[in-house]
Amino acid sequence: MFNKILIANRGEIACRVIKTARRMGIATVAVYSDADRDALHVEMADEAVHIGPAAAAESYLVAEKIIAACKATGAQAVHPGYGFLSERASFCEALEKEGIVFIGPKPKAITAMGDKIESKKFANAAKVSTVPGYLGVIEDATHAERIAAEIGYPVMIKASAGGGGKGMRIAWSEAEVRDGFDRARSEARSSFGDERVFIEKYVVDPRHIEIQVLADAHGNVLYLGERECSIQRRNQKVAEEAPSPFLDEATRKAMGEQSVALAKAVDYQSAGTVEFIVDRDRNFYFLEMNTRLQVEHPVTELVTGIDLVEQMIRVAAGEKLPFAQSDIKLNGWAIESRLYAEDPYRNFLPSIGRLTRYRPPSEGTSGNAIVRNDTGVFEGAEISMYYDPMIAKLCTWAPTRLEAIEAMGQALDGFVVDGIEHNVPFLAALMKHPRWREGRLSTGFIAEEYSEGFAPMAPDAGQQAVLAAVALSAALIESNRRDRFDDRLRAHSGALRETWTVKLGDDYVDIRLLDGLVTIPFDMDIAAGGKQFNVVTDWRPGDPVWRGKVGNATVTAQLRPILNGLRVDWQGLSVKAKVFTPQHAALDKLMPVKLPPDTSKLLLCPMPGLVVSIAVTEGQEVKAGETLAVVEAMKMENVLRAERDLTVGKINAKPGESLAVDAVIMEFD
Repeated sequence: MFNKILIANRGEIACRVIKTARRMGIATVAVYSDADRDALHVEMADEAVHIGPAAAAESYLVAEKIIAACKATGAQAVHPGYGFLSERASFCEALEKEGIVFIGPKPKAITAMGDKIESKKFANAAKVSTVPGYLGVIEDATHAERIAAEIGYPVMIKASAGGGGKGMRIAWSEAEVRDGFDRARSEARSSFGDERVFIEKYVVDPRHIEIQVLADAHGNVLYLGERECSIQRRNQKVAEEAPSPFLDEATRKAMGEQSVALAKAVDYQSAGTVEFIVDRDRNFYFLEMNTRLQVEHPVTELVTGIDLVEQMIRVAAGEKLPFAQSDIKLNGWAIESRLYAEDPYRNFLPSIGRLTRYRPPSEGTSGNAIVRNDTGVFEGAEISMYYDPMIAKLCTWAPTRLEAIEAMGQALDGFVVDGIEHNVPFLAALMKHPRWREGRLSTGFIAEEYSEGFAPMAPDAGQQAVLAAVALSAALIESNRRDRFDDRLRAHSGALRETWTVKLGDDYVDIRLLDGLVTIPFDMDIAAGGKQFNVVTDWRPGDPVWRGKVGNATVTAQLRPILNGLRVDWQGLSVKAKVFTPQHAALDKLMPVKLPPDTSKLLLCPMPGLVVSIAVTEGQEVKAGETLAVVEAMKMENVLRAERDLTVGKINAKPGESLAVDAVIMEFD
């Protein structure tokens, strides 16, 4: 076994590997760029080596710097995590030449499976079912249009060296092929240094289901069940689960055995994932093999009890797998939610900045569920524009799928993140979505269910009663605290007011107190929305999370102070709540409404990013749908198009310029 390993990565996956290595008694070395000098993985590791500037191409992607760090620290092996150098055969070969062990597969498997075009050819030769497509080199956009017409629309344009949804576009027409080809190739070039793309048939209503494989150097290859990864946005996974609610035992076995056969064909060693597209009739087609640890590996660990990082390290050290296929049992259900630094209300555009508050839910057993949070940040850390926007991976396990979903909903409701925009509201809303809860999924789920984007949701009558009860309890507890101040000129006296009105957004909810005394912990019977129920909580002023019972429901909500009230976040809802007496509520209804400023004649930068190109000139007439500018954020290019016919007035930005969110790119006449 190794005495010391180096983790050639950053963020949550580096922290994840360090945790297992520490438990195994193995010393760890972290590497970091200028932007990550104060990062969590640097603090957690036993040693840390600086490897260059913030840009990944000058630090984390430079193999020579990783090897130099190994030599300087005496690290015997390298765990690459995912992304960066994890699937680069040349890096693996360079390590081997220096006598350093790569904790992952051998170069042969990486070469055969790591390149999407070559892996398709290999799979075809091995008689693995694949999606129809063109695997040769595509010369230009015209060639791409001809190929797409032969395959039949819709088609998927994908970067050969791609991953994480980058360099990937779906085209439904000839025009979209040309634009998608250019965008995919540009993203592939900037993200992977390889602009090759290929085209394949796009399966309508597909599910994305992947099989986890594990192999040692002694010929033992196993499959550890599947993961359902169909909840995706822009081909980037958002929520995953294990097992899949769609597969039956026969399909699971067939997919697993095919994955094992493919792994054996390339002499695979270590953990790897074979990805499939599965249609509505459970026909499955090989998509690609990821010759590394997957982001979503925790859900497999939770249902199998196997630490995949530990097994990768043991396999790399030459050990045999300690179990056989018959020992692999899937126990219960696990859900993973990826917390991203992105604004769900602005079409999930990236957000950067400092985490002024970061309070994840407690890990460990909660009732009959288990909560796990894999993260690489801490309160006060900065979300950088240079890397992936993922903040954390929140996972829950429970005996059944619905119990795991309920546990996830509670955990998300209590996950406090401030300072940046994030997708917790969307994830919390997803946990309550009927189609998700029923398991009727496809990779088009988000596009179909949120075709107009994710907008702030309005609470129904039942939800209004809960929100009003939470807001009123907080207001009464706060008032009770103030009344106990020694220097109060005049404390509250007399009977507690019985009738109250809580303003939720633009709606007003009348509440009647059935008890006449505020107790701490709070315990009161109230009437709201035509129903009577009990409200119990031990919340204290200043706590960001309200936990308690409203009637028979266990409620976890987040409270943030606003002017004369609170913002309450619960189950994907976010409402401004103000507690009034009925007389004050009547007066509040007469107050004028302040309208937001008119920005219809401005093109605003939707997120912090870099201007890649400006497609128009001052005075140019533009039709609706035409491209105005392209802005890059976190290695993804975002095309900004005209929403209506217009004439360009003044252009305020130029290519290469870094812009803040809502910066004015151009003005229209």
